[in-house]
Amino acid sequence: MSSMVSTFPAVTASISDIPYTVSLMDGVHRWLGDESELDGGANAGPTPFHLLLSSLGACTAITLSMYAKRKAWPLTGVDINLEYNPNGKPADGNQIVRHVVLRGELNEEQRERLLQVANACPIHKVLSGKIEIDTELAV
Repeated sequence: MSSMVSTFPAVTASISDIPYTVSLMDGVHRWLGDESELDGGANAGPTPFHLLLSSLGACTAITLSMYAKRKAWPLTGVDINLEYNPNGKPADGNQIVRHVVLRGELNEEQRERLLQVANACPIHKVLSGKIEIDTELAV
Protein backbone atom coordinates (compact mmCIF):
# COMPACT_ATOMS: atom_id res chain seq x y z
CA MET A 1 0.00 0.00 0.00
CA SER A 2 1.34 3.43 -0.93
CA SER A 3 1.83 6.03 1.78
CA MET A 4 1.85 8.88 -0.72
CA VAL A 5 -0.79 11.55 -0.28
CA SER A 6 -2.51 12.82 -3.42
CA THR A 7 -1.38 16.20 -4.70
CA PHE A 8 -4.60 16.57 -6.66
CA PRO A 9 -7.38 18.63 -5.10
CA ALA A 10 -10.68 16.86 -4.56
CA VAL A 11 -13.49 17.49 -7.00
CA THR A 12 -17.00 18.00 -5.70
CA ALA A 13 -20.15 17.40 -7.73
CA SER A 14 -23.49 18.90 -6.64
CA ILE A 15 -26.93 18.69 -8.18
CA SER A 16 -30.08 20.48 -7.01
CA ASP A 17 -33.27 21.67 -8.67
CA ILE A 18 -32.23 21.71 -12.35
CA PRO A 19 -32.60 18.13 -13.61
CA TYR A 20 -29.21 16.53 -14.36
CA THR A 21 -27.19 19.77 -14.34
CA VAL A 22 -24.23 19.15 -12.05
CA SER A 23 -21.97 21.87 -10.66
CA LEU A 24 -18.38 20.66 -10.46
CA MET A 25 -15.64 22.34 -8.42
CA ASP A 26 -12.00 21.64 -7.52
CA GLY A 27 -11.46 24.53 -5.13
CA VAL A 28 -10.21 26.84 -7.89
CA HIS A 29 -12.25 26.10 -11.03
CA ARG A 30 -15.98 25.64 -11.58
CA TRP A 31 -17.58 23.88 -14.53
CA LEU A 32 -20.80 22.06 -15.40
CA GLY A 33 -21.79 18.58 -16.43
CA ASP A 34 -25.22 17.79 -17.81
CA GLU A 35 -27.23 15.54 -20.06
CA SER A 36 -28.63 16.43 -23.46
CA GLU A 37 -32.14 17.77 -23.78
CA LEU A 38 -33.12 14.46 -25.43
CA ASP A 39 -32.13 12.71 -22.19
CA GLY A 40 -34.00 15.19 -19.96
CA GLY A 41 -31.12 17.56 -19.19
CA ALA A 42 -30.65 21.22 -19.97
CA ASN A 43 -27.59 20.64 -22.19
CA ALA A 44 -25.77 23.21 -20.01
CA GLY A 45 -22.48 21.33 -20.14
CA PRO A 46 -20.80 18.22 -21.47
CA THR A 47 -22.19 14.80 -20.60
CA PRO A 48 -20.23 12.62 -18.16
CA PHE A 49 -18.87 10.60 -21.10
CA HIS A 50 -17.72 13.79 -22.83
CA LEU A 51 -16.02 14.88 -19.61
CA LEU A 52 -14.21 11.54 -19.51
CA LEU A 53 -13.05 11.87 -23.12
CA SER A 54 -12.01 15.49 -22.58
CA SER A 55 -9.80 14.42 -19.68
CA LEU A 56 -7.95 11.95 -21.91
CA GLY A 57 -7.74 14.47 -24.76
CA ALA A 58 -6.40 17.27 -22.59
CA CYS A 59 -3.85 15.01 -20.91
CA THR A 60 -2.66 13.61 -24.26
CA ALA A 61 -2.27 17.06 -25.85
CA ILE A 62 -0.46 18.48 -22.81
CA THR A 63 1.84 15.46 -22.48
CA LEU A 64 2.79 15.58 -26.17
CA SER A 65 3.39 19.33 -26.05
CA MET A 66 5.57 19.07 -22.94
CA TYR A 67 7.62 16.22 -24.38
CA ALA A 68 8.19 17.95 -27.73
CA LYS A 69 9.15 21.19 -25.98
CA ARG A 70 11.66 19.38 -23.77
CA LYS A 71 13.18 17.73 -26.86
CA ALA A 72 13.06 21.03 -28.83
CA TRP A 73 11.09 19.28 -31.57
CA PRO A 74 9.09 21.39 -34.08
CA LEU A 75 5.62 20.38 -32.85
CA THR A 76 3.39 23.36 -33.58
CA GLY A 77 0.09 21.88 -32.47
CA VAL A 78 -1.89 18.76 -31.62
CA ASP A 79 -5.46 17.92 -32.56
CA ILE A 80 -7.16 14.97 -30.92
CA ASN A 81 -10.53 13.42 -31.76
CA LEU A 82 -11.92 10.96 -29.23
CA GLU A 83 -14.88 8.61 -29.56
CA TYR A 84 -16.47 6.36 -26.96
CA ASN A 85 -17.68 2.98 -28.26
CA PRO A 86 -17.98 4.32 -31.83
CA ASN A 87 -19.03 0.92 -33.21
CA GLY A 88 -21.26 -0.01 -30.29
CA LYS A 89 -20.30 -1.44 -26.93
CA PRO A 90 -17.79 -4.28 -27.24
CA ALA A 91 -18.71 -7.58 -25.57
CA ASP A 92 -15.82 -7.38 -23.10
CA GLY A 93 -15.63 -3.80 -21.86
CA ASN A 94 -15.53 -0.44 -23.59
CA GLN A 95 -13.48 1.20 -26.31
CA ILE A 96 -12.08 4.68 -26.72
CA VAL A 97 -10.79 5.53 -30.18
CA ARG A 98 -8.26 8.36 -30.17
CA HIS A 99 -7.12 10.00 -33.43
CA VAL A 100 -4.05 12.19 -32.94
CA VAL A 101 -2.94 14.77 -35.51
CA LEU A 102 0.55 16.15 -34.97
CA ARG A 103 1.25 19.51 -36.62
CA GLY A 104 4.74 20.67 -37.45
CA GLU A 105 7.76 19.55 -39.45
CA LEU A 106 8.36 16.31 -37.58
CA ASN A 107 10.28 13.39 -39.05
CA GLU A 108 8.90 9.84 -38.94
CA GLU A 109 11.02 8.88 -35.93
CA GLN A 110 9.70 11.86 -33.95
CA ARG A 111 6.13 11.07 -34.95
CA GLU A 112 6.50 7.43 -33.83
CA ARG A 113 8.04 8.49 -30.51
CA LEU A 114 5.19 10.95 -29.92
CA LEU A 115 2.69 8.13 -30.52
CA GLN A 116 4.44 6.14 -27.77
CA VAL A 117 4.34 9.20 -25.51
CA ALA A 118 0.59 9.63 -26.17
CA ASN A 119 0.04 6.08 -24.95
CA ALA A 120 1.98 6.89 -21.77
CA CYS A 121 0.09 10.03 -20.71
CA PRO A 122 -1.07 9.84 -17.08
CA ILE A 123 -4.82 9.66 -17.84
CA HIS A 124 -4.24 6.95 -20.46
CA LYS A 125 -2.43 4.96 -17.77
CA VAL A 126 -5.30 5.47 -15.32
CA LEU A 127 -7.96 4.43 -17.83
CA SER A 128 -6.07 1.38 -19.07
CA GLY A 129 -4.98 0.23 -15.61
CA LYS A 130 -6.82 -1.28 -12.68
CA ILE A 131 -9.16 1.22 -11.05
CA GLU A 132 -10.69 0.84 -7.62
CA ILE A 133 -13.56 3.10 -6.63
CA ASP A 134 -14.47 3.16 -2.96
CA THR A 135 -17.91 4.66 -2.35
CA GLU A 136 -19.30 5.57 1.04
CA LEU A 137 -22.14 7.69 2.32
CA ALA A 138 -20.95 10.89 3.98
CA VAL A 139 -22.78 13.16 6.37
